[in-house]
Amino acid sequence: MLSQVCIRAQVLVRIFVFILGTLLLSGVSLAESPPPEQAVYTHATPSRDGIGKYYFGREIAHVMGHRGARWLERKSRVQDEAPDQSVEAMRLATTAVVADIGAGTGYFTFRIAEKIPAGRVYAVDIQPEMLDMIRKRMQRRSMGNVIPLQGEIDDPKLPSAAIDAVLLVDAYHEFAYPCEMMRGIVRSLRPGGKVFLIEYRGEDSRIPIKRLHKMTQQQAVREMQAVGLAWVETRDFLPTQHFMVFEKSDLSN
Repeated sequence: MLSQVCIRAQVLVRIFVFILGTLLLSGVSLAESPPPEQAVYTHATPSRDGIGKYYFGREIAHVMGHRGARWLERKSRVQDEAPDQSVEAMRLATTAVVADIGAGTGYFTFRIAEKIPAGRVYAVDIQPEMLDMIRKRMQRRSMGNVIPLQGEIDDPKLPSAAIDAVLLVDAYHEFAYPCEMMRGIVRSLRPGGKVFLIEYRGEDSRIPIKRLHKMTQQQAVREMQAVGLAWVETRDFLPTQHFMVFEKSDLSN
């Protein structure tokens, strides 16, 4: 009787060891496999203005740091980019919840905040220096509906299914992890939420902007569709930029 108990115990131990070994081997295999997001990127020798990382054949551009804040606030920008027209074209409800991604100094953030007095604007940036500038402007202007938010290079850190509209102005082409960032943005949108993507027109070689800091409509649509956003329209009322509108469908992640 005792020998039978010992035999059963040995069998159970062997089964446990086998199962444990299988799980460990499976874990090693999963750890060595790159996440699906990584498979969409390729790498090559960086060009002068790029980081050598490619997404759908487009080399990602270098990020403009906080030391370039004066460029964002240049006086000629009102004429060059017509920011007030862009905000009007978003057609926001006064109660809308909006995210300005790559907010920088808040050049667009505060324009949006004035249009939605009963709403709020998340001013998202990965650079704390930029967010400090926004906080100082909030104090000077007594703006209570602006929420500074420090994102990460692969995550905007926005609340899920809480955003009505996202604005990206001359920022998307610099995202080091565009796939991950846009998936995070899509998660933050409510069904039917909009993404407004403003980029210098890559089709026009006459526009005096570095090549990697421009995008064609075709490239932009391709990348947005890859994360589940549907292209709605492109309005070319701006002097040198595309104003592209995308929408989250009920099937988007």
